[in-house]
Amino acid sequence: MPRRLSVEKRKVVPDFKFKDRLSTQFVNVLMKNGKRSTAERCFYDALDLLEKKSGQSGLELFQKAINNVKPVLEVRSRRVGGATYQVPVEVRESRRTALAVRWVISYSRGRSEKSMAHKLAAELLAAANNEGASIKKKEDTHKMAEANKAFAHFRW
Repeated sequence: MPRRLSVEKRKVVPDFKFKDRLSTQFVNVLMKNGKRSTAERCFYDALDLLEKKSGQSGLELFQKAINNVKPVLEVRSRRVGGATYQVPVEVRESRRTALAVRWVISYSRGRSEKSMAHKLAAELLAAANNEGASIKKKEDTHKMAEANKAFAHFRW
């Protein structure tokens, strides 16, 4: 990281099917060992499964699920005079999206359905309905920030 200039954030290219930047970001996080085509196939299969299960558009359900999982507050560790405090801070928009994508993917990998597309579809459907492990993670993060709001004056 340079000392003087700030690093320019790279623009994410929209995906070829939906022309959506969020889905490209999702596929990038889902991808392992550079296998983009496998990650894309898994993602698009999951959206097709979502459409079959719910009858709504898969992309709209995906966006709704990600918006439901986005956290508003989180805690950051702050060292003040020998003690470490968990200080609640607001999460900036790019980090909100990144956390939501990461949580949905990690909790879908932990599910017990047969393929990754099924796991992903089930987690996205649960998140769109405000339930599931990724929503619980968001609520736990908010509870932690709420419990530590007495240390909000240590914000920097």
